[in-house]
Amino acid sequence: MKLWEKDSQIENIVEKFTVGKDRELDHQLARADVIGSLAHTQMLESIGLLTSEELDHIHKELKTIYREIDEGDFKIEENVEDIHSQIEILLTERIGDAGKKIHSGRSRNDQVLVDLKIFFRSEIEKIVNNCRLLFDQLNELSEKYQHVLIPGYTHLQIAMPSSFGLWFGAYAESLIDDLELMLAAWKISNKNPLGSAAGYGSSFPLNRTLTTELLGFESLNYNVVYAQMGRGKTERIIAQGMSSIAATLAKFSMDVCLYINQNFGFISFPDELTTGSSIMPHKKNPDVFELIRSRCNKIQALPNEIAMMTTNLPSGYHRDLQLLKENLFPAFESLNECLLICKYMLEHITIKDDILSDPKYDYLFSVEVVNNEVLQGVPFREAYKNIGRAIEAGTFQPSRSVKHTHEGSIGNLCNAEIRKNFDEVYKSFNFDKVRNAVNNLVK
Repeated sequence: MKLWEKDSQIENIVEKFTVGKDRELDHQLARADVIGSLAHTQMLESIGLLTSEELDHIHKELKTIYREIDEGDFKIEENVEDIHSQIEILLTERIGDAGKKIHSGRSRNDQVLVDLKIFFRSEIEKIVNNCRLLFDQLNELSEKYQHVLIPGYTHLQIAMPSSFGLWFGAYAESLIDDLELMLAAWKISNKNPLGSAAGYGSSFPLNRTLTTELLGFESLNYNVVYAQMGRGKTERIIAQGMSSIAATLAKFSMDVCLYINQNFGFISFPDELTTGSSIMPHKKNPDVFELIRSRCNKIQALPNEIAMMTTNLPSGYHRDLQLLKENLFPAFESLNECLLICKYMLEHITIKDDILSDPKYDYLFSVEVVNNEVLQGVPFREAYKNIGRAIEAGTFQPSRSVKHTHEGSIGNLCNAEIRKNFDEVYKSFNFDKVRNAVNNLVK
């Protein structure tokens, strides 16, 4: 059943093609649709389009439906087009004509928009909280292993001494910049489009400021045309934030795949967290990190996918936008799974001590020796040439004492400062405000 149908029915082949995966994906919007309707109907009562008695009946039943969704007892019927139609039909069946009034002042366009923004806020919060868990793990490992040296590489050639503290800490700090992008996505998602209707407003005296406050949005999408134009743009910016996190995870996973390799042998994991081979009994494959790498590379393509689906669309609503859910929704689940499994793996990592005692790493210390000569008054270019000649002559003697003291170096990781920066970005999301607003609606 389609609430927009009049006296003619759509052909089955057209219905199947146009509905696509909406029923399946709309289950994820069910809570958001109820939340949006709770706020919208409260606003309708405030402007006289619902009586207080009607509002009581509507809110009581909407909250019942919300509980049914939480308990897994809710479904979209096969003959119902989408989540919005299903909830309105249920309300009408259960409370009568009052259920038919909840769409006043709304179009499915702005109903979808507000559902998506409520849903996006929830998904962004999950991602950010999972980033926080991974950040904590990386920061802890950086502190724990700050004095264990490993080779640093440029061009995949041994370069200078590094440490596990630097390695883990680098990825912890990378997550801060990733969250800055997610914060931009959050700010854009946290603007209320409800009341824009089909993109041109309504002749009803809607109180859009009230629904903004009830839903915990930071502000409005004021211009009703832009509220609709923001669809696709919002998804693309969220995807860009997710892509940044994914890039961090993919790079880290590639490092792990190298470091666990026998030719490196820097780290290991318990046998039960690796996989074997059907013919090679010695194999301990890092399948988890290979799949994180691949999944995250796929997520890095997401902004381009969304851009290509929305490029050159004029202003106003277009059905093309429906397909964005098929690309974006699964990416939320995939990225969260990658963050959680990465943290779990790192809880069981084993690192190797005394890696740099191997003579093949002697040249890692060439810069240290050059710097020691400079500290004794030798001009840098001369010291550089002196050590270069010693290396070529085979007489180079490494100085394995590493004295790095400046901010962010081996001997001064600045992990406390990095944690402070992370906490400041995290607090900027102000998840509590949104959570409290939603809880007040559904309680």
